Amino acid sequence: MCLYIKKKINKVDIFIFEETMRIRCERRQLVLLKANGKNMHNTKKYAKKKKNKCCPVCFFFINIYSFLLNNYDFFSRSMYISLQCNDQQYTNFYKSFAFLDSPSINWKTIIVGFTIGQYVFETYLDLRQYRVLQLKTAPKSIEKEVSQETFDKSQEYSRAKAQFSVFSSTFSLLQNLAIFKYDLLPKTWTLAGTIMKSSAAVLPKAMSGVITQSLFFVFTTQILTTLIGLPLSYYKNFVLEERFGFNKQTIGLWVSDMLKGIGISIVLGSPVIAGFLKIIDYFDDKFIFYLMGFILVVNLIAMTIVPTLIMPLFNKFTPLEDGELKTAIEKLALEQKFPLTKLFVIDGSKRSSHSNAYFTGLPWSKQIVLFDTLIEHNSTEETVAVLAHEIGHWKLNHLPKMITMMQGHLFLIFSLYSAFIHNKSLYTSFGFVKQQPILIGFMLFNDIFQPVECLLTFVLNLISRKHEYEADKYASDCGYSEELSRSLIKLSNENLSSMNADWLFSSYHYSHPILPERLSALGYVSKVKVKKDE
Repeated sequence: MCLYIKKKINKVDIFIFEETMRIRCERRQLVLLKANGKNMHNTKKYAKKKKNKCCPVCFFFINIYSFLLNNYDFFSRSMYISLQCNDQQYTNFYKSFAFLDSPSINWKTIIVGFTIGQYVFETYLDLRQYRVLQLKTAPKSIEKEVSQETFDKSQEYSRAKAQFSVFSSTFSLLQNLAIFKYDLLPKTWTLAGTIMKSSAAVLPKAMSGVITQSLFFVFTTQILTTLIGLPLSYYKNFVLEERFGFNKQTIGLWVSDMLKGIGISIVLGSPVIAGFLKIIDYFDDKFIFYLMGFILVVNLIAMTIVPTLIMPLFNKFTPLEDGELKTAIEKLALEQKFPLTKLFVIDGSKRSSHSNAYFTGLPWSKQIVLFDTLIEHNSTEETVAVLAHEIGHWKLNHLPKMITMMQGHLFLIFSLYSAFIHNKSLYTSFGFVKQQPILIGFMLFNDIFQPVECLLTFVLNLISRKHEYEADKYASDCGYSEELSRSLIKLSNENLSSMNADWLFSSYHYSHPILPERLSALGYVSKVKVKKDE
């Protein structure tokens, strides 16, 4: 099948593919129309009216198709280059990047420069935000909603987090510079090889190659990084969060979570990393679309198993008891045709007093998870309003849209990485003379990709905030504008969320709008100060 694709995909075939998909979409629309007993003469009008009524699975693939069509020139050329015909065309394409593989290019210096540049930029953003966090008065849009005491404490908490952020990023910078200066990457790679050889007696014979060594490298690095980062993690949880009354976990629970995280990453991460490396190794520089498909499948599987198998290892999930809240949620789900199957309460309070709510599961089977802290601080109507917001994300197909954008993001990364996959000068700059491990090359490429990633962060956050506004509006259209606003105010007060933000800092760091922005978008007008016990 793959050979057939390689031989047949060209510009003409892409056009045929587009026409075929268009006809299939039209046929599906006709089937939907027929199923709904509609007049075929009003197809276009009805299709426009019902365009969001398609099932989520179909909508997901339609979104991918639309994304490809909207970027036809870019993707058609990429498909033509990546999957077409013969090796000679590949050779000609990658020859254009040959100048990047030159002994005269010191990639270590370039990556060090990018690393320092990113640190300087992010520290500059932190300093901009810190100036805003020194303001003594709340924004006018919320000054009637937040007491001066709560606002001062929120500012203090945000300043403490900003200081910790600068310290931790400085620590990370020094750590990375030490890795580069003392050639710790090749030394750790050699250490991973030694561990692999010493484990040969208990490992299958097939596990003796570069991929197995890569796995040992990843997990050795993870363990070392965890150990080095223990003081920072301890300070964040047991000093900073404890100081403001958020930390609820014990030392034992903290250590247990850490060990569970490492164990899960080894068990579940190993096949994913191995598959990732095997695809690149097998398909060489033609790996792009194969790897994108693999990661898409992994993400879809993760969306299924994480809520049911992984998260219960860390938190206790209890079915929501019968009562007013359960009845109200089920009524909302029925009204919005949300495929609710289960309602759970999670014991988030044993780790933190922060509140949250989310839904998980397959498109046709969803379960809603409520933090016990959310139920404690919110009224029934306010909790239902939060869930109306979450259902808005589902109803407006934000998840498939984000997955589609993630695939586009991966396409950009992999396309650029393919130009570095055989770059000897990149490896030799970091002490890899005899070997060119794929994993190491991809890690180094990500350091080179840092400036582009910074720009993409602004774009992705912009889209994410747009989705939040849309979900808020959806909840408002369902009749929960007042309740959602009051819930947002309570959540902000309870979590001591930042109520002021520098525009550049928020554009880079915040995937959600801050409270004043969301209240303004909802058109909220204060009637009475929102209190914790309301």
